[in-house]
Amino acid sequence: MANELKYGDKIHLQNGYAAWTGGYLDTNGHSADVGGKYAVSTADTATRGVGTGTWEILSASGKANGTPVESGDLVYLRNLYGGDGGYLDTNGHATAAQKSAGGKYNVSTSTSKDRAAGTGRWRIFAETSAPTDGYVRKGDVVHLWNTYGDNGGFLETNQHATDGGKLDVDTNAYYNRSDNVADWKIHQA
Repeated sequence: MANELKYGDKIHLQNGYAAWTGGYLDTNGHSADVGGKYAVSTADTATRGVGTGTWEILSASGKANGTPVESGDLVYLRNLYGGDGGYLDTNGHATAAQKSAGGKYNVSTSTSKDRAAGTGRWRIFAETSAPTDGYVRKGDVVHLWNTYGDNGGFLETNQHATDGGKLDVDTNAYYNRSDNVADWKIHQA
């Protein structure tokens, strides 16, 4: 077993849009959403600001830190900006332009793991891994599906960011509505 992603690991998530030029998942500016902490978009680099593009992966089902992450696990993603940039969260509805392409919910961070039931929980699915033993590894491409309302949608990039970032981030009903926008490659931070 080599290079498995483990709970407690710090990672960067690179978006697959347009041959992996979609940027890195990033916090940027304060969230305008009720209960939100920071806005989420992508940035050209994983290190736009100290910790803004760094996420700690935590189990949402009680698995201990150091335990390997399995495809299909339920996870929290905690941003490390300022030591605690909040938990990746669905909050509010997608914009009208995003909705016209299957968009469901806006994405920001929240101070609590679950601001509302399931808003901060994500099911992680690896496309594949080597070896194919069910574990997720650094370098794997994953989809992140939110559990809000039992169907919060897939994390994706959709439209240009309005917070000074590269691309806006929302959830979508489709895991690949266009040009790999919901593909995220895991890099070690």
